[in-house]
Amino acid sequence: MAQTIKLCILSAFVMLNASVLSGCAQLSTTTSNGYETLFGNKHDSKDETNDSLSNNASTKHKTPSYASELDKAPASIYNFKDDTFAGPEYYDNLWDRIRDNMQLERDISQPRVIAQINWYKRHPKYFVRISQRAEKYMYHVVQEIEERGLPAELALLPIVESAYDPFAYSHGRASGLWQFIPSTGRYFNLKQDWWYDGRRDIISSTDAALTYLENLNKRFDNDWLLALSAYNAGGGNVSKAMRKNRKRNRATDFWSLSLPRETSAYAPKIVALAELLANPEKYDMVWPYVPNQPFFKVMEIDSQIDLAQAADMAEIEIDELYKLNPAFNQWATHPDGPHRILVPLEKHDVFTENFAALDNKQRVHWKRYKIRSGDSLITIAKKFRTTPQVIREVNNVRNNMIRAGKTLLIPTSSRDMDEYTLSAIQRLNKRQSRSPGNGRHKSSYAVKSGDSFWTISRKYGVGVRELAKWNQMAPTDPLKINQKLVIWTKAPKTQKNGQKVIRKVGYKVRRGDSLARIASKFSVSVGDIKRWNPKADSKYIHPGQSITLYVDVTKLN
Repeated sequence: MAQTIKLCILSAFVMLNASVLSGCAQLSTTTSNGYETLFGNKHDSKDETNDSLSNNASTKHKTPSYASELDKAPASIYNFKDDTFAGPEYYDNLWDRIRDNMQLERDISQPRVIAQINWYKRHPKYFVRISQRAEKYMYHVVQEIEERGLPAELALLPIVESAYDPFAYSHGRASGLWQFIPSTGRYFNLKQDWWYDGRRDIISSTDAALTYLENLNKRFDNDWLLALSAYNAGGGNVSKAMRKNRKRNRATDFWSLSLPRETSAYAPKIVALAELLANPEKYDMVWPYVPNQPFFKVMEIDSQIDLAQAADMAEIEIDELYKLNPAFNQWATHPDGPHRILVPLEKHDVFTENFAALDNKQRVHWKRYKIRSGDSLITIAKKFRTTPQVIREVNNVRNNMIRAGKTLLIPTSSRDMDEYTLSAIQRLNKRQSRSPGNGRHKSSYAVKSGDSFWTISRKYGVGVRELAKWNQMAPTDPLKINQKLVIWTKAPKTQKNGQKVIRKVGYKVRRGDSLARIASKFSVSVGDIKRWNPKADSKYIHPGQSITLYVDVTKLN
């Protein structure tokens, strides 16, 4: 307490304000961690310093004379900003909070950093989109980072990984805000199945990512640039590059290593973002406002619930619920948990009230289904958008044996599946319907035994990566027999080229037709017909079937 009195007297002397001296006894409060702060509740009066700082993002810290008295306080407890003692709640803008807690050194003389800074400067709209997405999730990310005492720059990592889009999916099979690949996700206990993908769970994936980063930082002796590179390329690849340099008597810092191209640019992107955030005026950079306040509340539930019902109880659109709970692939939460959902903070009370009034048996709808001859648990599960395991558990069926005439109780969605617009199937439908442009023609293809992305792409003259992207997959994802793929092929345009005039023609198959006969009639090849009409096959075409042709009308008789 003696220390506090001395500090108060010093403050009074500097400010030459007798009222401050007389109120010193009231200025000392004790935090939950046992540290004394130098002012009372900051919300009791308007702090003009706050306003001036919020309008000047590049204001530097002025270390006050009493800083040494707080050397033992955790970094997350205080920040000095123009002689003002402040905790995380002090900030109005979340970007300011990140800026004032950054720890990494920034070597902005590195060409790779300069290149990234220049790219970001040329794309200001990119930061508008990121800030809009980040508003839902970044407060939670920053809170978790500060609780672990980690560098605030880690909150910038999801910008590089996913642009703060929890539905992001890469060509390398990485998913979620933090872009975990399946194997790494499983290593960190992120469950992945038909119902749920923990890599997209805001709570679980953030915890796993920060744990992973902490482990990597320890592995590389607190060198965060190496840890970040390992997060991107894997610790083994970074260690291998370091071993190579040691054998050649070269330095083993990040800038000296020979790493894959993507990884070489990865850490520089984060350094560049940190530099732009630290000195926005220097780069004529505007960081759109993101409120420094929680966006969501975690609601614990004890069983599966229909997401449409949950949205109704929170009085929000189902899309908004999915954006806060992107891990749920289907129309409901996972039967086996996690039994929690995130709702907007301002909807916490209304959800709590409505949820309490809902009977447990009404959380999902149930349908009685009479088993028919030829049915199996797999076919029934597909019909009702559930899994055989769920049907077995609900009906106490020990194996896959079912009998025609018996009745099964099956959980079903309360609304038409089209209304669950951000479920996995609806996201896929939306992606497959999005034309890549360039006059491409949409075709559908059923996967056959022995097919791969490579063989299908060769058959239709498209790229492997773009074929996977059209179907919201990665090139290394496994294909299933009868799986439906969308293919956007390059169809000949209606144009005049010399004496050729190409037209799109709809042809109805007649009795006696074959693909060879139709090809000969229109001066095209059988391969062209198959490419334009994936379902057209000489074994299956029949009278009355419609097919599409692109023909040179000048050659028609």
